[in-house]
Amino acid sequence: MKFSYKFSNLLGTVYKRGNVLFTPDGDSVMSPVGNKVTVFDLKNNKSETLPIEASMNITCIALSPDGYTFIVVNEDGEALLCSLISKTVLHRYHFHKNIHSIKFSPDGSKFAVTRDSKVLVFHAPGKTREYNPFVLDRIFYGPYDETTCLDWTDDSKAFCVGSKDMNTRVYGAEKFSNLIVYSIGGHNDVITGAYFEQNSLDLYTISENGRLNIWECDTELNGLKPCEANKGMISKVEIHSDDEEDNLEYEGEPKNEAKTVKMTKEDEAKLVDKILYKRTARHIYKDTCRKNAAFGRLTCTAFHKSTHILVSGFDDGVFYLHELPDFNLIHSLSISDQIISTVEFNKSGDWIAFGCAGLGQLLVWEWQSETYVLKQQGHFNNMNCVAYSPDGQNMVTGGDDGKVKVWSTTSGFCFVTFTEHLGGITGVIFNHNGHVILSSSLDGTVRAFDLNRYRNFRTFASPRPAQFSCLAIDHSGDVVCAGAQDTFEIFVWSMQTGRLLEILASHEGPVSCLSFSPSQSLLASGSWDKTVKLWDVFENKGAKETLTLSSDVLAVSFRPDGGELAVSTLNAQISFWDPVYATQVGSIEGRHDVGYTRKENERITAKTSSFGKAFNTICYSADGKCLLAGGRSKNVCIYSIADQMLIKKFEISCNMSFDGMEEFLDRKKMTEFGSLALVDTEEGKDISLPGVKKGDMSSRHWKPEVRVSCVKFSPTGRAWAATSTEGLLIYSLDSNLVFDPFDFDIDITPSNVKKTLAKGEYSTALMLSFRLNEQKLIQEVIEGIPVSSVEVILKNLPDTYIDKVLTFVATMIESSAHIEFYLIWASKLFMLHGPKLKQRSQKVMASLRSMQKNVTKKSDEIGKMCDHNKYSLQYIISMSKAKRKYSNIDTSANKHKDNDDNDDDDSGLDVVANDSDDDDIYKLVGNDSIDILQDEESTGSSDMETT
Repeated sequence: MKFSYKFSNLLGTVYKRGNVLFTPDGDSVMSPVGNKVTVFDLKNNKSETLPIEASMNITCIALSPDGYTFIVVNEDGEALLCSLISKTVLHRYHFHKNIHSIKFSPDGSKFAVTRDSKVLVFHAPGKTREYNPFVLDRIFYGPYDETTCLDWTDDSKAFCVGSKDMNTRVYGAEKFSNLIVYSIGGHNDVITGAYFEQNSLDLYTISENGRLNIWECDTELNGLKPCEANKGMISKVEIHSDDEEDNLEYEGEPKNEAKTVKMTKEDEAKLVDKILYKRTARHIYKDTCRKNAAFGRLTCTAFHKSTHILVSGFDDGVFYLHELPDFNLIHSLSISDQIISTVEFNKSGDWIAFGCAGLGQLLVWEWQSETYVLKQQGHFNNMNCVAYSPDGQNMVTGGDDGKVKVWSTTSGFCFVTFTEHLGGITGVIFNHNGHVILSSSLDGTVRAFDLNRYRNFRTFASPRPAQFSCLAIDHSGDVVCAGAQDTFEIFVWSMQTGRLLEILASHEGPVSCLSFSPSQSLLASGSWDKTVKLWDVFENKGAKETLTLSSDVLAVSFRPDGGELAVSTLNAQISFWDPVYATQVGSIEGRHDVGYTRKENERITAKTSSFGKAFNTICYSADGKCLLAGGRSKNVCIYSIADQMLIKKFEISCNMSFDGMEEFLDRKKMTEFGSLALVDTEEGKDISLPGVKKGDMSSRHWKPEVRVSCVKFSPTGRAWAATSTEGLLIYSLDSNLVFDPFDFDIDITPSNVKKTLAKGEYSTALMLSFRLNEQKLIQEVIEGIPVSSVEVILKNLPDTYIDKVLTFVATMIESSAHIEFYLIWASKLFMLHGPKLKQRSQKVMASLRSMQKNVTKKSDEIGKMCDHNKYSLQYIISMSKAKRKYSNIDTSANKHKDNDDNDDDDSGLDVVANDSDDDDIYKLVGNDSIDILQDEESTGSSDMETT
C-alpha cells in the first residue's frame, strides 16, 4: 500500500472571512477558507482548495487582471504571492501590520495596499525581471486614521482611498501637475466604499451609516497633465476643497483641515489648472429603502462600472441593488440575520457573490433572474463525525449545529442538508446499499434519512430520555444500535419496523463507541469503565465476552474482514484483539506520536500537556493492513499493523490562528507580568474561564483549538478524510508522482515494451508494462491490444497481474473516453476470474469498490445525457415524418395528374413506390425498423417485377 497521500480538497468550509473574488472569465469564485483559498468552478460545478497555506487566517486577497497570479494577506500582515497556474507560493512579503484592502490596477502594472494611515503602491510582480517581486513604488500619506477601501481609475493613473477619518482622498499614481492629492469630505462616519465612474474621475463615496455622495470632477480622465521637471524654489501652498460644504461642519463633522504640500513656483502659477470636485447629489439609504424601520450598519459594497449597479450589504443580512447615479432601487433581499461580510460582482455584472462569516455561507446570486447560482454553507460549529458511502461517491458529516450534510466527493459541494435534529450530532453512518443515512444526536433520537426522496422517514427513540454518543448498524442493515452516555446502556432497534428490540445494560460508565463486525453478528462496545464488551445481538441477551483494558476506551474498530478488533484508550495506546478467542494479539504505543502541543494560556510544558491527549478516533484501511488514528492534536498517524510501527504522520494544519499549534513557549509573547495571553492588555480580550474548550463562554477573545474528531478511509483505498477544526480535509493518492516498479529488471525499458507490442506479443508487452508500472505506458499497451485478443490474454495471465489489470481498468473507466473498450476488459475479467477474485475479495476490495464507484458514475452521466437527448431525437423524428409526409402527398398528386393525362394503368406501381417512401421515415428509429424496411422494399421490388 502506498502512503504518498497529499492534501486534495477541503469540504465543509466554504467561507471564513475576508473578501471573495471572481476570476477574470467570471466562471469561478475564489473564497478564503481559514488559511487556504478555495476556487469554486460555477461552470463545471466543482470546487478545489489550493494547496497553499498561510501561517494565519487570510483577511484579504487580490487577483491580477490576467488571472495568472494572486496575493493573499493574513491576519499578521504576511503576504503570499501565488500562482494560479502552478498553484504554488512564489514569494513571501511581510507588511508587519493589518491590511484592510489590496487591489491590482486595471492594466496590471501596479497594486495598492492600505496599511494603517498610508497607501503603499508596488510594481506588479512578473512585469519586470527583478529578484524581489515586491518593489515599492511610492508611499502616499494624508489620512488621519486607518484606510479602509480603495479603487483605481480605468486607465490606472489615479486611485481613491477611503478612511476612518470620514474623508476620501484621490491620489495620482503618477506625478501630475494638476493632481497630487485631493481630499473630499461630506460624510460623518467611516467610509465603506469609494468608486470611480467608468472612464471618468467622477466619484461615489458611501459611509457606514448609509449615506451616498456623488462627486463630479471638472477634468476628464485624459486631462491629467504629467508633471514636468521641478525647477525653482520650493514653497508651501494650501489646497482646500472647492465645495463650500466640505469646509463647513456637517452634522457634527469637523472642518476639513487644509493640506500643506511642497510645490515649485511654476506649479504654484498653475494652481488655476488644479482639478476640482463638486458634489452633485446626496442620498440616504433609509429614505429610499425602508422608511420607518430599524436600519442596520452598512458593512460592504461593490460597484459594477459598466452597468452602473451598486450592491450594498448590511449587518442585519439585508442587501440592496441600486442603479447609479439616480439611486433607483432595483432589488432588496434578506440572506439571513447575520452580517454580510463581503460582496463582489463578476466581470459581466450578472452574478453577485456574498460572503457571510457568521454562518460560514457563500452565495452567488443572479440578480436579473433572481435565482441562486451557488448556495453553500458549512457547519456553523465544530464538525464531529464523517462517513463514506459504500461506493465512495458521497460523504456525510454531522456537527454541533445539529445538521447532517451530504457532500459529493467528485464536486466537493453539499447537495442536501437535514435539519431535523435538535442537538449536536455524535455519529453518522450509511447502510449497506448507500441509500439510507443514520445519525445519532444528543437530543435523544436516532434518525434515518432517505437519499432518494431527501426526507427523514424513520425516527428511533428510547423509552426514557438518553443522550446518544455513538452509532452502529450491522452489515445486513436490519439492526441499528446506539450507545448512551448518561444511562450507560445500548439500545437496539429494528430498521424495518422501527421498534425497540433490546436494551443492553452491562457497562458502568458512558458508552463511547460501537462497532459491528462485517463478517458476523458481533457488536463491540467501548466504555469509560475501561472495558470492551462483545455482544451477540441476535442470540444472547448478555455480553458474550468482556475485554478489560488499562484505561478508558475512546474508540473501537473492526478490521474489514472481521478478524481483528482495534481499541484506542485514554493512555494513548492502541491494542489489537482477536474477537473469537478474546485474546490480545498486539499493541502500539502512541504517546509520542500524538504530538507535543501546548495551548496559548497553559502554564505547563507541551510534554506535560500531552499526557491528557490520546487517539479519539481510529479506522482500518480498505485492505486491513494499516490503521489511521487521530485525536486532540494537529497530527494524523498511519500505523502498519503487521510491524506495529508508525509509517507516516500528517500535520493537517499550520494555521497559527488556532490554539494548540505551538510546541514551545514563544518568547516574543512574554512580558514582565507573564505570558501575553494571560494578561488583559487590550479592551475586549479577557481570560477565558477554566475548562472552556469551545464557544463564547464568558470570554470575548477565543481561539479555537486544533483537533481531529473523526478519521475515515475511503472504500476505494485511494483517499482518507478527517473532520477537524478547519473542516473536512481530504487526502488522496497522487499516483503520477510515485514510481513503484514491480519485478523490475534492467532489460525492461519503454522502448523494449513498445517493440514487443509492435511484434504482436500482447501478453508479454502487457506484463512488461505492469512491471515497469508507468501509467501512460500501460495505457498505450492496453489500448493497442485488439478486442478479439482480450479474452485469450486474460485467460492465460497470472493471478498477480490480474489484480493489477483490475486496478488499472477501474481507474481508466473514470477518466478515459474509451468507456466501451474498458468495459469489455472488465466484463471478460470478471467472467474468467470471478471465482478467484471472490476468494481473495478482501485483498482486492479497494479495487472492486473503485470499479463499482466509477461504473456507477459513468452510468449516471450517460443516463442523464441519453434522457436529455431523447426528447431532441423525438422532435427531429416527428419533424422528419411531417416533412416527408407533405412531400409524398405533393409527389403523389403530381403523379396521379400525369397518369390521368396519359391514361396509364400502372397506378398500382405508384402506390407501391409511395408506401416504400413513407417507410423510409422509420430508418431513424432503430436497427429493427431498418431490417423490416429492407424486407418490405425487397417484397415491393419483387411485386413490381411481377407486375
